[in-house]
Amino acid sequence: MKRRQFITLLSGAAAAWPVVARAQQAKRIGVLTLGNADAQSFATELREGLRQGGYVEGQNIEYAFRSSDNFANLPKLAAELVALKVDVLVALYSPCAIAAQQATREIPIVSLSGDPVGLRLVASLARPGGNFTGISLMAPDLHGKCVELLHDMLPSARRVAAIASGDALTNLLIEKVQLAGKTTGVEITPLVIGGGKDELDAAFLKAKEERADAVVVQASLPAQRVVDLAFKHRLPVATVSRSFAEVGALMTYGVDGPDTFRLSTAFVQKILQGSKPSDLPVEQPTKFELVVNLKTAKLLDLKIPESFLNRADVILE
Repeated sequence: MKRRQFITLLSGAAAAWPVVARAQQAKRIGVLTLGNADAQSFATELREGLRQGGYVEGQNIEYAFRSSDNFANLPKLAAELVALKVDVLVALYSPCAIAAQQATREIPIVSLSGDPVGLRLVASLARPGGNFTGISLMAPDLHGKCVELLHDMLPSARRVAAIASGDALTNLLIEKVQLAGKTTGVEITPLVIGGGKDELDAAFLKAKEERADAVVVQASLPAQRVVDLAFKHRLPVATVSRSFAEVGALMTYGVDGPDTFRLSTAFVQKILQGSKPSDLPVEQPTKFELVVNLKTAKLLDLKIPESFLNRADVILE
C-alpha cells in the first residue's frame, strides 16, 4: 500500500506587520507569492525554519506577506514590500521573482524560480551576482518530463496539449515540452494564454477540439480552476506541482515542495547573518516525487499500468 501524505494549510495569507511592539533589532522578511496552495505550505516552512534558527516572530523577526493569483498585481505588491524596507525579500515562483527583481536591485532577494539563468535573474548558478540568489526549480525540464511520464502512463496517448500562462518562463517551457514530444513521438499542441478571465476555459476547449489525449499545464496556473476544467472536458492533466494532484490532477512530477521550501529558508538565514546574495550560489533540488491520483484515474476511466504505479512515490486514492 502506498503512503499517503497530506498538507495542513495555514489559515489567512498576508498582511501588515504584527500589532505587537517590534523589537529594536527585529528583522523584516517580505514574502511575495502566487495565490495557490503552495503559498501556505511555504509560509509554514519559512516560519518554522527561521524559528529553529532562533528567530521568534514578534520578537526578533517580522513577516509581511503579499499574494495574488493575478500576475498583473505582482509588481505593485513587490513595490509595497520594498517600501516597507524589508531586510530580505522572498519570492515564490518565477512571476514573483521577476516582479521582485524589477522592484529592487538593493534589497537581497531569495527566490524559488523555474529557471533563474534562463530568465536572466542571475548571471550563473555558481555566481549569481547582484542582489539575487535562491533555488532553481528546473521547471522547463520538469514540464518536459511530464510529457515523457504521460507517454509511459497512458501508452495510447498520441496528442498532448501544453497550456502555458504566458509569463517570462513560457518560451523556455514550451521548448522543453516540444523536445520531449519529439523524443516520445507525442504530438504537442502549444496553447499560450494571457490574463483574460476566460482564456483558460478557451484553452481547454481548444485542447478538446484538437483531440488532445492529455494536457500538461504550467504550474503557475490556478490549480483548482485547471482541475475543474479538466474534469469538465474529461482530460487528464499533468504538471510539476503536487498541489495540483491534491485537488484532482491525474499526475504530478516535480520537486519535493516542503523539502525545497526548507532549503530556501537556509538562504534567508545566511543573509540575515550577513552573507551577500552574490556570494551564495543558486542551488538545484535533489529530491523529486511522482504523484498519481488514482481516484482521478478511475473517474476518467483510465487504466494505469501496474508497472507505472510501482514507480510512484505517492498514490492518492
